[in-house]
Amino acid sequence: MSDNQQFVVIGASQAGGWVAKTLRNEGFKGSVILIGEEPYLPYERPPLSKGALAGEATLESTYFWAPEEYDDLDIDVRVNTRVTKIDRGKKQVILYNGDILKFDRLAITTGARVRVLPIEGSNLDGIFYLRTMADTKAIRATLKEGTKALIVGGGWIGLECASTLKQLNCEVTIIEAAERLCGRAVTPEISDWMFHFHTNRGIKIKLNTTLNSFTGDSYLSKANLSNGEIINIDMAIIGIGVIPNIELAEDAGLAVDNGIVVDTKTQTSDPNIFAAGDVTNHPNEILGRHIRLESWENAQNQGIVAGKALLDLAEPYAEIPWFWSDQFDTNIQMIGLPEKWDSTVTRGEPKSNEFITFYLRNNQIIGAISINAPRDLRFAKRLMQAKKHLSVEDLANTGVKLQSLLKN
Repeated sequence: MSDNQQFVVIGASQAGGWVAKTLRNEGFKGSVILIGEEPYLPYERPPLSKGALAGEATLESTYFWAPEEYDDLDIDVRVNTRVTKIDRGKKQVILYNGDILKFDRLAITTGARVRVLPIEGSNLDGIFYLRTMADTKAIRATLKEGTKALIVGGGWIGLECASTLKQLNCEVTIIEAAERLCGRAVTPEISDWMFHFHTNRGIKIKLNTTLNSFTGDSYLSKANLSNGEIINIDMAIIGIGVIPNIELAEDAGLAVDNGIVVDTKTQTSDPNIFAAGDVTNHPNEILGRHIRLESWENAQNQGIVAGKALLDLAEPYAEIPWFWSDQFDTNIQMIGLPEKWDSTVTRGEPKSNEFITFYLRNNQIIGAISINAPRDLRFAKRLMQAKKHLSVEDLANTGVKLQSLLKN
């Protein structure tokens, strides 16, 4: 690669930050421009519903790298800056103010945005979404002890927000449209454990329940539920999923399908444009299908691969998906994205809040979820990678060490 080349990264996200940093780590001497719409440098999003929401983490503590490190690496970071168009023919990006940046190669790491709930009263003050640091700051400014908070959506974000708010002595109610919590991600047994785990800590949960409307003068005061209930609330946090930010790519004529379509080396349908993070739909050879991941680990690792790919140095990217969540004093971790399984087996006692459940197909682990059992999950991942054929009895028996099963 020539020293006079210019690489542009659209999206000052976790993935975008890793693309830019990897370019320098790999010795690229040309120009690197990192563009972000938010007013912040790349920061971690997991604390937004945990430490930052609780007031325990500052903005600066969520930064991946200190401001001076970008200067040391000669990365031109442009925050509060929006790209309005990618001109593939001229190899240019056009900014909101009309400025034009040329690129030799381009990375798109635009992430995702919240899915909005379009109901009556949704424009009232006191209704929040949680995706950005600005969202967390706005919620924090509204919170006080005794706040009556409604969480719309019983997924990971909803459960994390609920646990944080409850620990801040708020009154918390969760409504979930489905018949169980995290229904697309976990087994019915784990959903049932989650339900009791949260309700035992004072959180009200209403399943099979949707929101008809919000009411209030100018500020939110009531929520009208599908079951006929009207509940008094001081604030609402809506967590009903996200939508990948594909518009720039789509308008530029790149292939999109529930995300920007990339190959195993993060290359899009244009050989000079790459993409990484939540916005990509990529092939995973381990799982044998295309996936789009909203995951801290994927944003980092795929960002690193994309940085190398811009320099023609990338190895194919395929990893077992890994997710984690902290709720109250409990750590939850998952591996895999199981769609169909023959059986599940639990090791440990769910009532103790320390156990692991394995998903099996043809006697092989295709996924697992651990509750306060990170060590067991690490061995589960190794067993999954090794494609070991395992017995239900061995996996369930806490007297049989999981690491011993790797030797069989």
